[in-house]
Amino acid sequence: MQTQIIEASCGLKGEIVVPGDKSISHRSVMFGSLAQGTTRVQGFLRGEDNLSTVAAFRAMGIQIDELPEGDLLIHGKGVHGLQEPLDVLDCGNSGTTIRLMSGLLAGQTFFSVLTGDQYLRRRPMGRVMTPLSQMGAQIWGRQQGQCAPLAIVGKPLQGVEYHSPVASAQVKSALLLAGLYADGTTTVYEPHLSRDHTERMLRYLGVEVDSFDGGASICGGQRLTARDIEVPGDISSAAFFIIAALIVPGSELLIRNVGMNPTRSGVLDILQAMNGQIEQVNCREAGGEPVADLLVKSSPLKGIEIGGALVPRAIDEFPVISIAAACAEGRTTIRDAKELRVKETDRIAAMAAVLKTLGVAVETLDDGMVIDGAEQLRGGTVSSCGDHRIAMSSAVAALRSCSAVTIEDTACTATSFPNFWSLLQQVRG
Repeated sequence: MQTQIIEASCGLKGEIVVPGDKSISHRSVMFGSLAQGTTRVQGFLRGEDNLSTVAAFRAMGIQIDELPEGDLLIHGKGVHGLQEPLDVLDCGNSGTTIRLMSGLLAGQTFFSVLTGDQYLRRRPMGRVMTPLSQMGAQIWGRQQGQCAPLAIVGKPLQGVEYHSPVASAQVKSALLLAGLYADGTTTVYEPHLSRDHTERMLRYLGVEVDSFDGGASICGGQRLTARDIEVPGDISSAAFFIIAALIVPGSELLIRNVGMNPTRSGVLDILQAMNGQIEQVNCREAGGEPVADLLVKSSPLKGIEIGGALVPRAIDEFPVISIAAACAEGRTTIRDAKELRVKETDRIAAMAAVLKTLGVAVETLDDGMVIDGAEQLRGGTVSSCGDHRIAMSSAVAALRSCSAVTIEDTACTATSFPNFWSLLQQVRG
């Protein structure tokens, strides 16, 4: 088991570029494979999750070339060009891969099986299986369809109107992909706006998608046309360095080429409400997505209350947001974040354990946490629980600790941020 020992920093300095956005990288492979023609992808994240998606589409007959400069060339075969895989499709640790592909494969003309690692096989799949079944999909899984492995027999689908009980881009995207193969219109309503990378990229590749306040709609039978895709830096990855620079005195850090999609930028709203100094410069657009450089300076943070529609816009960043709260003056309350219980691990429980080890007063709620800021974090030994975001959040906390923090099981960071540890060493001098 890999471990990392991290000590306090005297200030983070310099300029960095974080890896490409994980969500957009997944979709670039999926949609590039469904498009007619060749798609060149710049900035693709070569994390383990995204490579699982690449392997799955290669197994379905799509040629994907990895170029020396790091780009991908995807030779798409059109919406109906996928072939029946000869073996089980392994999604690794990627919830995005297995859930979006469930929608995509439900409308094919062949049989397929999706599985993943020990963590993914515990994650809930019913939230996708239920609406797909309403469209006519035939999917079987463990625990009455609640868990992978999933066996899918492709069938003709019918468009539906579905009111999702959770704001989930994975649920919405799975149904929109199934809707490409369905007869009629598929409409997904959600309680709060979830990330809209699927809608943006489908439009970029020529598909008409209707986005409205509360959901999205798509008509079946449309085609995708190949176009080059530029993947911006992942704001979820940038969040570790943003918060590290905010909480470590004497820091000034420039993070270049970060995706500023408004459905993903909730972490910036939260941190600025906590008095964080974050300036957006060189704002522009790339591949249908807004992009900017972020200049971050160390700041005295204040505790706040977080909940409501802001939560889905920052759901992946809450582990490291809890570190910001631990270093803020006063109390921070996080609510309406029950979704954290069913990520790669129970992130509420996992981060509470980390914070308590480091001397922070924290109370867990069913849907969040109450964190009292500490003047100084102490050292200790913490576990990532096999979750990449827990591991990296623990490293950020260590930068403000009075003694070293040992983080166990850190190989998981390769899931989304393969060069995290080297980049951390670079900026801390």
